[in-house]
Amino acid sequence: MRCRILHESKGRMRVHFMQRRMTIEQADLLEAYLAAHSCVLKARSDERTGNLIIHYRPDARSEILDLLSSFSYESARESVALPEHSTRALSRTYEDRMFFHILKRGITRFLLPLPIRTAVTVAKSVPYIARALKSLASGRMEVSVLDAASITVSMLRGEFNTAGSVMFLLGIGDIMEEWTHRKSVEDLAGAMSLNVDRVWMRSSGGQEVLTSIDKIHENDVILVRTGNMIPLDGTVLEGDGMVNQASITGEPLPVHKRPGSMIYAGTVVDEGELAITVRQESGTGRYDRIVKMIEESEKLKSSTEDKASHLADKLVPWTLGASALTWLISGNAARAAAILMVDFSCALKLSMPISVLSAMREAGTHKISVKGGKFLENCSEASTIVFDKTGTLTCASPSVRGIEIFGGSDPDEMLRLAACLEEHYPHSMANAVVHEAQLRSLEHEERHSSVEYIVAHGIASSIDGEKVCIGSYHFIFEDEQAEIPEGESEHFDSLPDEYSHLYMAIDGRLAAVILIEDPLKAEAAEIVGKLHELGIQRVVMMTGDSDRTARAVAARVGVDGYYAEVLPEEKADFIRREHDAGRKVIMVGDGVNDSPALSESDCGVAINSGAAIAREIADITISEDDLHALITLKQLSDGLMDRIHGNYRRIITFNSFLMLMGALGVMPSTTTALLHNASTIAISLKSMTDIL
Repeated sequence: MRCRILHESKGRMRVHFMQRRMTIEQADLLEAYLAAHSCVLKARSDERTGNLIIHYRPDARSEILDLLSSFSYESARESVALPEHSTRALSRTYEDRMFFHILKRGITRFLLPLPIRTAVTVAKSVPYIARALKSLASGRMEVSVLDAASITVSMLRGEFNTAGSVMFLLGIGDIMEEWTHRKSVEDLAGAMSLNVDRVWMRSSGGQEVLTSIDKIHENDVILVRTGNMIPLDGTVLEGDGMVNQASITGEPLPVHKRPGSMIYAGTVVDEGELAITVRQESGTGRYDRIVKMIEESEKLKSSTEDKASHLADKLVPWTLGASALTWLISGNAARAAAILMVDFSCALKLSMPISVLSAMREAGTHKISVKGGKFLENCSEASTIVFDKTGTLTCASPSVRGIEIFGGSDPDEMLRLAACLEEHYPHSMANAVVHEAQLRSLEHEERHSSVEYIVAHGIASSIDGEKVCIGSYHFIFEDEQAEIPEGESEHFDSLPDEYSHLYMAIDGRLAAVILIEDPLKAEAAEIVGKLHELGIQRVVMMTGDSDRTARAVAARVGVDGYYAEVLPEEKADFIRREHDAGRKVIMVGDGVNDSPALSESDCGVAINSGAAIAREIADITISEDDLHALITLKQLSDGLMDRIHGNYRRIITFNSFLMLMGALGVMPSTTTALLHNASTIAISLKSMTDIL
């Protein structure tokens, strides 16, 4: 693709693509293509200008130039997947609406002759007056009454420009509120995506066809092999394999799946091949369900937003009363109109949704998706946070923590032998063994005969004429009838319970036990400390694991308390008890077993790589497994509430001051209207800036 460098600095480049017109799809494709390369830190394209701004590693300039020179839209379509719903297209829609709204105001205000301008203003006022009459007819005194009164009085006094300005600002508020809602839905839908766009489907003729996931329907048969993600819920039709579903159940070890077993979207086939009958189509199980869930709820507004909106309604009669009282006392209609030109509605109802929109957009830049302002507020006010253990505080990928030797065996030789067998059937535990051998630089030769894999049990083979088995307790001691070497029963009984055990027997005698741990995330202890600094009073860990395992993890992380061997319902019960004590709770989890607690909490946070159902139920999703996003979320939530409360104080104070100046006759109505509108725009512009 031909392009020209317009500007360049260290780690940043602005490039213009030499094409007549760039479409929204092409701009999305360009960004997705560049984002797939590790040398690119951030890329942002503008379809209107055909320009691209790239932030990259300072040492990767030559790589960037190679990417740009070799780029083509055709090849990019084959290598990257575009989001099903483009937020760029959504933003373009509302940007255009906002642009034309401002343009029409400018044309009306400065280009049309006075008679036509007056007629346009009168025509635009009709819907506002109609809403006010409807509100009064139903016995409610809402802001729409004040809006209509302001517009009507302005027109009766011949101040049609002022009436037009009021309606112009109200129109901006309506657009911004709708944009807030739609953008939050799109962000959530994007976060819910599994990023699987094509899948192998078995056709009616029995052939395998690579098909777009959008074309997969219920009862179609798809095939998923070792290492691939299962993109849709279904039932195993054929095959036998091990599925890593830590994101669903919290189990760090793979689960055996056979014909008839349930399969969940977002899990991974660790070993084997499965033919799956699809139960739910992609659209039904993803975007459409999210949209329906959000649009049927009122979750997007925080209680602070709602209070501000209701306060604006409650102030209506007081504003009207102040205006009438001023007219009765002074007999001056100009002073009364000066008060009426200043209302709290525009600023309160415009700055609040803009503040939330800004916070949600900023959260998106940190790969945090938020369903609505209510949950940011709850996050700010929470005093308790509950963590699931597996996949949240710990990694879902196991690692070797030690090797217990029996019968005088050599530990390195046992690990070498285990890696030699396990590398043939890679799953999470096997990968841990192979990886540990690599870390210890243990080279292993293929000394064994053919390997027999017994699904959900272990591996059996023959080395130097001796039968070698590696696997679960059931496989080694019950199926293979292996024995513990004489005099080592006490050693066997003292094996630490906090680890999973992988047993290996040679010629019917236990030779080694490999201890497997699902490791603590490196940042976990740091995150707990920072949460305390940010005002979280109580950090709790809850897990279905044994008490010994939970106690060891809790001590290393530094939580204030832990609960072991708990059921999903017991996690939710704990949150209810916290509610009864008057505390708001954040729940952080990633599996199906966390769903009741995520639903019960005031702010449910799910890991984006976790279970689909957890992400659906959660109020906020954070990308991947970086717990630092929780700190960003808390800081962003606190910053949003500070901004909302600050806006509230400034709006009430300044507009009350303008009303007082109007009542005293210090400022005429045109001045109070001008300052009121100017302050509304200033506060709204400030609300659009980043919080962090």
